[in-house]
Amino acid sequence: MKIFDAATTRDALPFPELIAALRAMFVAGCQVPLRHTHKIAAQDAEGTVLIMPAWQEGGYLGIKTVNIFPGNAALGLPGLHSTYVLYDARTGAPLAQLDGDEITSRRTAAASALAASFLARKDSTRMTLVGTGRVGKLVPQAYRAVLPIREVEVWSRSRAASVRLVAELAAQGFAARVADDLAASVARADIVSCATLATEPVVRGEWLAPGSHLDLIGSFTPAMRETDDACFQNARLFVDTAEAFQKSGDLLGPLQRGVLSNPEQWPTLETLCREQAQGRTRDDERTVFKSVGTALEDLAAAARVYEAQTAR
Repeated sequence: MKIFDAATTRDALPFPELIAALRAMFVAGCQVPLRHTHKIAAQDAEGTVLIMPAWQEGGYLGIKTVNIFPGNAALGLPGLHSTYVLYDARTGAPLAQLDGDEITSRRTAAASALAASFLARKDSTRMTLVGTGRVGKLVPQAYRAVLPIREVEVWSRSRAASVRLVAELAAQGFAARVADDLAASVARADIVSCATLATEPVVRGEWLAPGSHLDLIGSFTPAMRETDDACFQNARLFVDTAEAFQKSGDLLGPLQRGVLSNPEQWPTLETLCREQAQGRTRDDERTVFKSVGTALEDLAAAARVYEAQTAR
């Protein structure tokens, strides 16, 4: 069994190739059972173990294990660790162990960029990035693989974190600056991407410009929320999978209040990639993409790493 560390996993997943791999996997499809969730007694705070399998018959089988231990903060350790094991689906033989954190963060940013390739205006150059965490830092790079993004304004609850990320983005060739006035920044943005752990709205619909695209990466539990209801009014909504409206507080609240309806009919990344749903239809329409992640994306990324490394 091959062992691919974080650097090896990351280097095998350049965004143009990863986005193409995700698109191909959404077209081909794979088996994605419901994730397993288990509670683990820990010293200071209860831990959670997530087990996320996916496979293609006759192809690859992958299982991601995510360990979430909030009490680690008091120990000076990360609160989340994940690993990915890839197998031959024909025999069950193990092929590789990969860095699960790199798989997750890069495929998450790539999925948002894949959606934007269908939903954002093709001339989009300005992005407002809300959030400076592991995934947020990757979003501009991922988007640049599909759109001519040049300007990035960064906002987070910590201005110091925004300043640090602005310096990193500038080194990557972006015209980057801190967004001290979030409302004004959102109003002039072509793309607004949110990757936070917020539980109350951060972005408001009244700020969004006609023709803009809103990308919502956070809010992957019912208790989390990045937007107010107005963000969905007079906009076309797309989701990564049907699980989104079952898990995300950004969608569950508006559904309960009647702002949104008929979630079973919402277009998904699968229907977009298979050309069974239409993306953006006019330059002046607003689009919203909500993702919660899927093991399909993990499998596509892990297979890409394995094939890239074993081909050398």
